Amino acid sequence: MRRLAALAFVFLALGSCGRKSGETEIVIQRFFGECGALYANSTDVTSADTECGILTTLINRFEAENPDVHVRVNVVAWPGYPQLSAQIAAGDPPDLVTMHQSVISDYQGRGLLEPVDGLLHEAGISPDAFTEAARRGVIKAGHYYGMPWDTIGRLWHINTGLMAQAGLMRDGRPILPNSPEELLAQARQFRQATGKPYLIQAQLNAPDFHVANLYTWLLAQDAVIFPDPRHIRLNTPEARRIVELFRTMNAEGLTTRNQDFPAATAAFTNGQGGIFPTGTWMIGPYDQEASTPGHPLYRSYAVQPFPRLWGHDAAFVDGHAWVVPRAERSAAERQGMARFLRFLAAHNFEWTRTGQLPAFRAVLDMPAFRALPHRSDIAAMAATGAQLPDYVQRQSAIQGLIGEELEAAVTGLKPVDQALGDAERRVNELLAQILTP
Repeated sequence: MRRLAALAFVFLALGSCGRKSGETEIVIQRFFGECGALYANSTDVTSADTECGILTTLINRFEAENPDVHVRVNVVAWPGYPQLSAQIAAGDPPDLVTMHQSVISDYQGRGLLEPVDGLLHEAGISPDAFTEAARRGVIKAGHYYGMPWDTIGRLWHINTGLMAQAGLMRDGRPILPNSPEELLAQARQFRQATGKPYLIQAQLNAPDFHVANLYTWLLAQDAVIFPDPRHIRLNTPEARRIVELFRTMNAEGLTTRNQDFPAATAAFTNGQGGIFPTGTWMIGPYDQEASTPGHPLYRSYAVQPFPRLWGHDAAFVDGHAWVVPRAERSAAERQGMARFLRFLAAHNFEWTRTGQLPAFRAVLDMPAFRALPHRSDIAAMAATGAQLPDYVQRQSAIQGLIGEELEAAVTGLKPVDQALGDAERRVNELLAQILTP
């Protein structure tokens, strides 16, 4: 026992050597990768690149400008939720955590997160400053359960060279369909003119791909997807129309088949199809391809939100947020957390250089933001972006179940009605197993 006590004293003494008198420590847990070799000591945010580099540099700069607050950073492997759950179970959670907005309900529904209404107020951040899409992503049960950091979603990344070859460009902009009938007509025209598929899609081991299409155009039709926390509604005329459209495109060879995400990404960058519906985070890499002479996308790249095929403009989106696991904290620690959030809010523009949309309306109007490649083309998503109801838990698992059934329907392995019915049943069985606190 004396030896253990001595060791504990040594560790405490060593730990105190790295802390200044009167310094407050806050623990930040984040994903986005590890890049300490490049950015460990950098505070020049404007020269940083990538999600990891920008966030690492922001944290470094916050510490430099707030010497009385020490930030201890835990970098977790994406997405980091198993580690977070273990820390919460052990009674030692971090103070601020990066979390996908679609995951917040999983923790909030079990009472594991704190509302941040008061923390935002202390930080001087008004919820009115958030974009509509960002605000929707963090409101759960009538409270704010995180400070939104961005909005992410899928876009139509477009090979304008091939679209021009197919006669689908006007005044330098791609002509996109306004109905399912126009989509089929344009896809057939594109295939005939280029010999290539109109759409590039990841249909293998990428369940989120078909689900993003389904959710987007269901939301556009104001369909009630989750009538309550324990049920989903999928076997509907609205859903059948969407799935049958993509089944037709698959059958006619108007889209790629049997590709996973890496193969689909390679197909688009190599000019093997017209449109690749994938994430906001790919704007940077594709714009780089479009700026490189000799590459298939050179001067042949545009990006737009999903077209309005039914109903009104809509985009199924997600986003990242900073959440607070429930724990006892001192007034000094909470003040340090509020200052950190205020600092991040003031630098939200820097984060948009990653390709994500800003969480703050003021950034949308900044000339510097509008000057970034293609940002003006996608800014509307900050208003049209929508998520599932705030009470829907296990969204990732649900996505996997629906994706399996949609893949079977689109590829012709199952009738559409059967696949939608099976998806509805499987999701309802999953939701029935969720325990309430």
